[in-house]
Amino acid sequence: MEHLVAAAVIDARGVVTGWSEGARELTGRTAGEAVGRPAAELLGDALPAGGPVVLRHKDGRPVTVTLTACPVLGPGGEPAGHVVTVVPPPPPSLGELAFQQASMSMSVFDTRQRYLRLNGVACQVMGVDEDVLLGRPFPETVEDAEHSQGFNFHLREVARTGRPVHYESYTGEPSGNREHAWNIEMWPVRDPDGELTAVALAAFDSSEQYWARRRLALLNEAAASIGTTLDVVRTAEELVGLLVPQYADFASVDLFDWVLGSDEPPRIPESHIVLRRVAHGSGTDGTPEAAVHLGETDAYPAYSPPARALREGRAVLSQAGEPDFVRWVAERNTRAPAGQPHRQGVHSMMAVPLKARGTTLGVAVAIRLTHPDDFGDDDTVFAEELASRAAVCVDNARRFARERSTALTLQHSLLPRGLPGQAAVEVAHRYLPSGSTAGIGGDWFDVIPLSGSRVALVVGDVVGHGIPSSATMGRLCTAVRTLADVDLPPDELLTHLDDLVTHLATYDDGSADAAELGATCLYAVYDPVARRLAMAAAGHPPPALLLPDGTVGLVEMTPGPPLGVGGHPFEATEVDLPEGAIVALYTDGLIEGRDRDIDRASAELCSALAAPAATLDALCDTVLKAVLPEEPGDDVALLLARTRALGADRVATWDVVPDPAHVAATRQAAMEQLARWGLDEASFVTELVVSELVTNAIRYGEPPIQLRLIRDRTLICEVSDASSTSPHLRRAHAFDEGGRGLLLVAQLTQRWGSRQTARGKTIWAEQTL
Repeated sequence: MEHLVAAAVIDARGVVTGWSEGARELTGRTAGEAVGRPAAELLGDALPAGGPVVLRHKDGRPVTVTLTACPVLGPGGEPAGHVVTVVPPPPPSLGELAFQQASMSMSVFDTRQRYLRLNGVACQVMGVDEDVLLGRPFPETVEDAEHSQGFNFHLREVARTGRPVHYESYTGEPSGNREHAWNIEMWPVRDPDGELTAVALAAFDSSEQYWARRRLALLNEAAASIGTTLDVVRTAEELVGLLVPQYADFASVDLFDWVLGSDEPPRIPESHIVLRRVAHGSGTDGTPEAAVHLGETDAYPAYSPPARALREGRAVLSQAGEPDFVRWVAERNTRAPAGQPHRQGVHSMMAVPLKARGTTLGVAVAIRLTHPDDFGDDDTVFAEELASRAAVCVDNARRFARERSTALTLQHSLLPRGLPGQAAVEVAHRYLPSGSTAGIGGDWFDVIPLSGSRVALVVGDVVGHGIPSSATMGRLCTAVRTLADVDLPPDELLTHLDDLVTHLATYDDGSADAAELGATCLYAVYDPVARRLAMAAAGHPPPALLLPDGTVGLVEMTPGPPLGVGGHPFEATEVDLPEGAIVALYTDGLIEGRDRDIDRASAELCSALAAPAATLDALCDTVLKAVLPEEPGDDVALLLARTRALGADRVATWDVVPDPAHVAATRQAAMEQLARWGLDEASFVTELVVSELVTNAIRYGEPPIQLRLIRDRTLICEVSDASSTSPHLRRAHAFDEGGRGLLLVAQLTQRWGSRQTARGKTIWAEQTL
């Protein structure tokens, strides 16, 4: 298209005397409208020698042009006026077109931070036309905020140093409420002489990249901050803490009741779904938006986003204006009207199911109020990934809690609930399961009544934690009781127990290497008649002993190897104890630990035992408080036994002549002793028992033979001889002349049995008193 040159002639008085067609096209004024009028009405108050001038178009809008004024001389050479021409602007250069059409915001400032140029995107970001900003300092056009101050600082620095700057900023755009991330590049602009005349910048909207990085950072943070403990509620709280306030203004986690208990997961109902609130958080103190208190249940209707998320197994978005969203907010306001003012402005909601290993555990809900952006499709992908990680942690915590509860229940069922009645010792005990994430260990103890008013004190520990350890502990506990019933000495009992552990390990693992089982055990037998404690240990710490005179210390004994090693002997240790001595048996969790010195802990144990205490139960508490750290790393079992003694007035012993003719005299001596004890009502049964056991010892045993009566909570009759052959109970036939003696003993007494001794055997029988 051909452009006409705009020209006008102005005389010496400043009046337009000539007007070209090009001037008409430029200003919209015809020659008749312009000629004869003062040029000032068109060109301003003064004529510049050159440069840009703003003309006044007929419709009132400004027209910026570059004028050239040539003087016109009269006949005598005097000034007669000017010929003013406007050179048509050249077509925009490729660089100008690129600047205006750039997809990023581009601006140019002078060295005093005033606007010189803006492209279309920059004007769109600022929300005004370029003319409104030209010549104005940047601080006057934005709010006085931290990000604006930082932007202005960088403009000044580039103008001062002449060095380019690159930085990122996260802020809102002046023309709207949406938050944006900006990747900004500023550089100096120099004239041909190298002088810095302006600062140019380009700002790229990197919001998508920014949020992608933030979501990835949150996922990485979730790996470190969610699941730090094996506690279901704490894990839910960690998820909420990650979401609020950086990703949502309010978040909550609701779980099915069975997740918090031991039930199996039911099917998700199609109608109302009942969940329990375990965690929630808000950007506002006190979480006033919450319509459900912590620990309460809530029935989610079928239309609600949480119920839909649970049924559909995916994240569900809901935005302000949608019918179900409006209905849901109204339901929340009805349920908790006090929080309604804090729910004003809720505009976006996302519910995502917590699924782990194919099982739905509950739902997490995120809500935005002050956060300007709605949740989008990218957010659902992120939320499902985050919820998946959190759900695995919740499920791990649930499984741990369930296994811990099962192991603890199993262990408690195997530990003695009510200690059996016996007069040999007074006992008190404590069992403290560890709070470690490894689970419940295999610590155990037992008190087993033996024949002759003796008692066995047992404490042991199975290496490992959880249900397998508790199950192994149960098997060992049962085995010890069985072997104790045979009345083996401590060293022989541990030898048989060691063989049993070896067989158990071989059966369980399919190999002969049983060392991995690594169980330890201390078995002690106290005889209140002899006032002697016999004990043997398999890899177990020695007991502590407190005498009535206040002397306290660890018993010196030779510990054998742990059970299951095999091939090594166990040595028994015997200690004579006065009445009232306290024996402390314990597992290694009491004195051992990662950062604990065993010798120091053992000394603390001895000191604690010597502390005054009203009862054995109180002494147990004193010991645990003094010796254990605040957070024990292993299970602890503690068994305290205060010894008693049976005096000579409660025990009667006779050496029996190995002749059947002396049975009657022995029987008569026993009856006289019962009379002295005031137990005449027991004389009939005792007479039969003494006759039978003494006769059998004379007939089938070997001398020396001894009869002993013990008056305890029961009346005990014992006959010892040098033969190691044990009697057997058998059923006599109708015409047999013998074989009915032991059957009568078994029928008339509470219990009977035999035990091996160092010099033979002892047959015993007990009667209730």
